[in-house]
Amino acid sequence: MDPSPVIMKPSVRVLIVDDEPNLRHLLSAVLGRQGWEVDVAGTGQAAIEAARRIRPHLIVLDVVLPDIDGVQVLRTIRGDLPDTMVLFLTANSTVANRIGGIAAGGDDYVTKPFSVEEVVVRLRGLLRRSPMLAHSAPTPILEIGDLTLNEDSHEVSRAGVDIRLTATEFSLLRFLMLNADRVLSKEQILDRVWEYDFGRESNIVEIYISYLRKKIDHGRTPMIHTLRRVGYILREAAPEEVER
Repeated sequence: MDPSPVIMKPSVRVLIVDDEPNLRHLLSAVLGRQGWEVDVAGTGQAAIEAARRIRPHLIVLDVVLPDIDGVQVLRTIRGDLPDTMVLFLTANSTVANRIGGIAAGGDDYVTKPFSVEEVVVRLRGLLRRSPMLAHSAPTPILEIGDLTLNEDSHEVSRAGVDIRLTATEFSLLRFLMLNADRVLSKEQILDRVWEYDFGRESNIVEIYISYLRKKIDHGRTPMIHTLRRVGYILREAAPEEVER
């Protein structure tokens, strides 16, 4: 039996361009948890060089940069990257500002301050329109035994029965499935599923593991297991366990 998840997904490359290190780090962590390859740049010139080197599917581009503004960055690279989808970050929500970004070849924008959830939703929307991914692999699916997770639609089912999860429960289950048959410590889960530092004494992981068990394992052979003082593991139920 191969416990590894079946993953059918194209490799999505994202370039984050912003001069605020904390924002770059936050977006990089969040988008990395989507399974995307993330690069960052803090200046317009670095963004131009990185974009030409990695040829990203998506660019998250701040309008205000310390050397070259984001609109000029896009005008510079658009000829080389006609199919890259660009999401502008702007502190100015005026009509003139939005029109300027779209006229330069931008595809969408969000206004600062924003929620990371909004950025993810906007980027997923751009991916669905991406010419670079039009003929790529089918919808990304994770499968462990009779447990299935659709990364695009956020649908989860076990043995054909649909299971409704919150956004955090979904992120936790996805991380467990990507690391099936591997013991994950509480610290690893905190680092990859939550972008905030709850501290080592927080019981947030235990709480959400309990939530998941009630939805994934209730009335079924358990797939989520606890190794006391070590961590958690998700694994496919053995055939003999299922039959009992």
